[in-house]
Amino acid sequence: MRRALQQLSARAITRAKAPGYLHDGGGLYLQITDAGARSWVYRFALSGRRREMGLGPYPAVTLAAARRAATDARALVAAGQDPIAARDADRAAQRLREARGVTWDQAVEQFLTAHEKTWRNPKHRQQWRNTLTTYASPVMGGLSVAAIDTPEVTKVLDPIWHEKPETASRVRGRIERVLDWSKVRGYRTGENPARWRGHLDKVFPSKTKVRKVRHHPAVPIDNLPAVYARLKASDGMGAKAARYVFLTAARPSEGSHARWPEIDRQGTLWTVPAARMKAEKDHRAPLCAEALSILDDLAELRTHRNGYIFPGGRAGRPISLTSMTKALRAAGGGNATVHGTARSTFKDWASERTSFPGEVSEMALAHTIDDKVEAAYRRGELLQKRRAMMDQWARFLCTPPGAKVVPIGKRARVAGRR
Repeated sequence: MRRALQQLSARAITRAKAPGYLHDGGGLYLQITDAGARSWVYRFALSGRRREMGLGPYPAVTLAAARRAATDARALVAAGQDPIAARDADRAAQRLREARGVTWDQAVEQFLTAHEKTWRNPKHRQQWRNTLTTYASPVMGGLSVAAIDTPEVTKVLDPIWHEKPETASRVRGRIERVLDWSKVRGYRTGENPARWRGHLDKVFPSKTKVRKVRHHPAVPIDNLPAVYARLKASDGMGAKAARYVFLTAARPSEGSHARWPEIDRQGTLWTVPAARMKAEKDHRAPLCAEALSILDDLAELRTHRNGYIFPGGRAGRPISLTSMTKALRAAGGGNATVHGTARSTFKDWASERTSFPGEVSEMALAHTIDDKVEAAYRRGELLQKRRAMMDQWARFLCTPPGAKVVPIGKRARVAGRR
């Protein structure tokens, strides 16, 4: 319902009850809804398209204020500009001016608060806070988040890119996420100076090219069955933990902190949570019969739901890595490390003594894939192939010292030396 009432008055507005529009002229209307709410609307046409621009509710926006706003909008339309787009730009600029006072540290704190419920593990939340506080805050902490650009980001990354490439890569990614979040919140505009592709990849080499390879001493392949046999003969907790780590090709810290709820006894799987994984995502490891027997031996120590499988000497603490190393040395491992033996020796064995594809052993080791194309094709876990490989690995470890393994096709038999 429309009424062509030119030049509205406060009295006419107050008396109007029926839903519809009251026209004040020049495209300014007072809209009255069925519920009786009143608001100002400016109608215009631009480039052959009809548009409607809200000017605010009445009486919060007075008749005089609505007329001024409509006059300003008409001037923009006459100049060929969209008054709605101009108003949005003005508001964004105002938000940005207000955000100039939001510093990097304040933005980080807001970001962490907004996302803390998405991180299931407190350790993951603490890692975010620690890395940003340690590396980014000294450079950018007091700066307006709107003023941060490429020089500030590179100043954060320069000292650590070659010395700590893995850490530097994570810091860069976390800075990028905070800045993206800040842009959505209206704290900044423009491109993200921490983005990698097409930007920082022109400044820094990829982390794979600068990663320092640290070789962990490992027990040679042919010596390992004898060492494993001595570990198996020991009743020490360090020996049991070392055996479990070998059988699962896990990192020692992943094995030492293993908890009973992570074990699926029926499905013969061990799920290591993302918080303990280097790649920061859950890893499912198949459990061979030998690994299950270790768990069965320790089942009586399962005192509470979150208890460690391999408890340490101190109450409430897991077995220490030192205890595992001592057990390995006592078993004749020399200066080899549990990490090197569980990972390097396993990888050498898989590459030199089996016909399993390299990608199967890589997934068993939970290695990240830097090639995104290759990663896209490896969406599955290759769980059945990994299970077969780990069963064969366990058979090798449990081969009596001095026995000779003679491969026959895809199967192998163990024959004593004559």
